[in-house]
This record gives sequence, structure tokens and C-alpha cells, in this order.
Amino acid sequence: MFRARIATSLFAILALAACDKDKSTTTTTKAESPTTTSVTGNAMPKTETPATAADPGHAADTTGAKKEPVVTFKTDLSTPESVLYDDANDVYIVSNINGKPLDADNNGYIAKLSPDGKVETAKWIEGGKNKVTLNAPKGLAIIADTLYVADLDTVRMFDRKTGAPTGEVKVPGAVFLNDIAPTADGRVLVSDTGMKAGAKGFEPAGTDAVYAIDKAKKLTTIAKSKDLGAPNGLYSAGEKTWVVTFGTNELYSLDAKGKKGDVTKLPKGSLDGIVALPGGDVLVSSWEANAIYRGKPGGEFKAVIENVKSPADIGYDTKRGRVLVPLFESNEVQAYEIK
Repeated sequence: MFRARIATSLFAILALAACDKDKSTTTTTKAESPTTTSVTGNAMPKTETPATAADPGHAADTTGAKKEPVVTFKTDLSTPESVLYDDANDVYIVSNINGKPLDADNNGYIAKLSPDGKVETAKWIEGGKNKVTLNAPKGLAIIADTLYVADLDTVRMFDRKTGAPTGEVKVPGAVFLNDIAPTADGRVLVSDTGMKAGAKGFEPAGTDAVYAIDKAKKLTTIAKSKDLGAPNGLYSAGEKTWVVTFGTNELYSLDAKGKKGDVTKLPKGSLDGIVALPGGDVLVSSWEANAIYRGKPGGEFKAVIENVKSPADIGYDTKRGRVLVPLFESNEVQAYEIK
């Protein structure tokens, strides 16, 4: 997303659009809870039987909106947009825009954070150095030994161990590539939120889309339409791609042919990141609500973390049961226990 003054403009525009939508928590289409899928290097939580009151040691954490972070990172971050847990190396990887979100300034960078609260490597991958190009890095995903990064109109690839660049895929017509998610068959999904700079701030570009890139770096379009509502956060479960929107307060699925379904309305909009939890619940970050919501597609969503301003593309530490929240405007990353 964006630096504070720019983010405010975009948030105001999209929040206004979201206010025109139905703010209820009811659903237009009832859906089954998505089944999560393990992917090498970026394993999604395995589906488990939801906890009950008879099992307090594993009870689902659906309350406690006044949670405090267990870890907060406040140094060496500059407009953090996305946090990814690298389970193989037990580190948090953070994309830093470090400038305006649409500028091809080649000064973005990727940081490595230790789960114990330390900055392991402030600028592990840095634009303009070691043959790296990074302009405004946002969404992150790992498959096998490759780190994928969404960067304006290009998906960039880096070695998971060394950080060396290993390739890229241009996305023709894209203007605001945002989130990335792995699939079980080795592809990566990437959203184009479809925003551009206008005379009065940010405005829709009409390029809203979700794409897929396969192992051979072939690009295909899953869906492309203004009706996608400025698609932002993504994750893959089975044959469905789940999407949350920054332009509305919707969570929905796309099937293999790009058909939209399973639409669920969240209480408030300007939705950014989405992660899956054991048991079938998902967490969704909302700029408009300054909160992290929890619920199941087709069901009710409630805030489980509040008072987090500008929560961008969240991640999940599967080892410790933590949601990782990048606070875009305050240059922080916070970790909260969510089981």
C-alpha cells in the first residue's frame, strides 16, 4: 500500500465506495469453509476439527478484541506492506515499499525479522544493489526455493536462501500488482488491485484482475473485470481462489474459469490481507475497521484484534500460532497470538 499521506487519499476514496455497499454480515451465497492446502516452502495450515467448549486447551480464539502484541518490530522498516513466515528458516520476511506505491524508483527492499523480536537482516534484498530491481514490493509467497514478490507490473523471483534474483514475469496491462499466493500444483496467483494516480489522488484504473503463473513462468488470466472490486488479498484452497477486496467489503471465491461465487460481506471494507487458520477459519485485515476479522466464508466475521491502524497484507506463523500484522503507516510489524 502506501506512505501515510498517500494512503490516506486512497483509503478515503475506497472507504467512500465501500460505504455505498451493504455493510451487513449476512451472505448472498452460502459456502463451505475452504480447505487449506500444503505447499512446499509456504505450507498452509492443515484442516482440523474445530475446537469445542469441551476442549478448552484448543478452543478457537474468536474473542478478545483488545489483544496486545506479543512482539513488535519498530526499526529498519519503511512502509511495510506484506509479512510472510518462512517456515524452513523460521524467519519473518517483510516487503518494504520505501517510497511511493506507484514509483519505479528501485529503492524497495525485503527485510528478515527473527520471531524473538530482532531484525535479522534489515535489507536482505535491496533494490539497486546486487543486480536487484525492487520498486514498490508488496505481496510475497514462497514455493520450494523461490521467493515471489509482486512489484507494480512485474512478479519478481529470488532465491529463498541467498536472495539472489532468479527471474521475473511481466504482467501486461497491470498497474498495481498486490498480493501473491501459492497453489498446491506449484503455480502462484497474483492480484492487480487496479489503482492509478489521478488528479485528486488515487482512482480506479479498471485493470482489476487475478492472474496465475505456472512453473514454466507462463502467465494466464483467471479473471479480469471491474466487478472484482479491487482484488487484494488471495489464497488458494483446492480448485478455488479466495479473494478479499480493497474496493468493497467482500470475500469471494473464483473457480478455475474465473467465475465469482461464495460472496460474503464483512462488517467493514478496505480489506487487504487474508490467511487461513487450522479448523477452516480465515483472518482478514481491514483498513476501514482498523481491525483483523475472523470467520468462515459464508458465516459471520468478528473483530479479534482492534485498534491496528492501516493493517496491510498479514501473514501467519504456523509454528507459534501468530498473526503477523504490517502497520503500513506507522512503519511497524506486530505479532499477535491467534490459535
